[in-house]
Amino acid sequence: MMAREHITNINLLTDGRVSAVYDPVTELAESAATLAGEAYVATSIADLLAHDPLDALVIVSPNYLHVQQLQEIAAIRPLPILCEKPLYTDPADAPVVAEFARTYSAPLWVAMEYRYMPPVAALIEQAQQATGGIKMLTVREHRFPFLPKIGDWNRFNAKTGGTLVEKCCHFFDLMRLILKDEPIRVMASAGQGFNHLEERYNDEAPDIWDHGYVIIDFAGGARAMLELCMFAEGAEYQEEITAIGPKGKIEAKVPGPGRFWPAALGDAPVPQIVISPRVPKGPFTSEIPVDPTLLAAGDHNGSTYYQHQRFNAVVRGLGEVEVTADDGMRAVAIGLAAQESARTGRAVDL
Repeated sequence: MMAREHITNINLLTDGRVSAVYDPVTELAESAATLAGEAYVATSIADLLAHDPLDALVIVSPNYLHVQQLQEIAAIRPLPILCEKPLYTDPADAPVVAEFARTYSAPLWVAMEYRYMPPVAALIEQAQQATGGIKMLTVREHRFPFLPKIGDWNRFNAKTGGTLVEKCCHFFDLMRLILKDEPIRVMASAGQGFNHLEERYNDEAPDIWDHGYVIIDFAGGARAMLELCMFAEGAEYQEEITAIGPKGKIEAKVPGPGRFWPAALGDAPVPQIVISPRVPKGPFTSEIPVDPTLLAAGDHNGSTYYQHQRFNAVVRGLGEVEVTADDGMRAVAIGLAAQESARTGRAVDL
């Protein structure tokens, strides 16, 4: 699914196209190749890397495969990479990824699409002015359950890293970006309350969590909280981000995928920014519409396209990597700490 979103958005670029694809499931690879415009269907990663026209790679495989695939690419043909989050899932792989990032000879960009959603980008740009310096930051995601994925890999912590890594590293990345600061302590309470309880895969019960709270203390004194619920798809907005400081409050409201919005309710909600100053009191609401073509190209409010524009510029030597391996690793580290805190009932120092 995400591979098709990436392909559809690359197809919209002026200076980019998908020339080759690899997927171990042949029919998925062939479908992706057709979507890309008759791309070459490789039989392995090595075969993919032997395709001479390639000058960049996008990794959209299951989470637990990222590290070994990065290593294979490095050993055969280092090229600029856009790698989907999370960068890794096993704490033991942290030093492996750090060494990879230190020695890899081409750019590596970690796909954190939420940074590039127009309403989120607007909040990031305006937050300092609206708040006078953020003291509290809240990210609330009320959304649909995990979708079916190939081999049911996203039903198990061992392959995802856990929900607070798989789903939420995006939000921990946003917190670091918005606050321009680093976390020092993580406290979490989370669990599996409703979703997937009756499902069985090879007689195994899914152990992936579907709701939780995470509170993070940052070095500069700000506090951040994540509220996640994955059985709340009836909500008008899927993500609501709130930043508060001594001057006031700013909120970004982001709807979920338009394809899930009930047609009987009319048009899907339009993203909003709401600024609520303390003096004079009273909220100011602005709509942040997203280009319909970009909305139709995926489930992330146009962000995948804007991310690919920037990555494309890096590949052509006209831009800098904006989401580094270090950013990706720090987001995973926060997620792993949250998983540990929720599991043990104790705060985790970073």
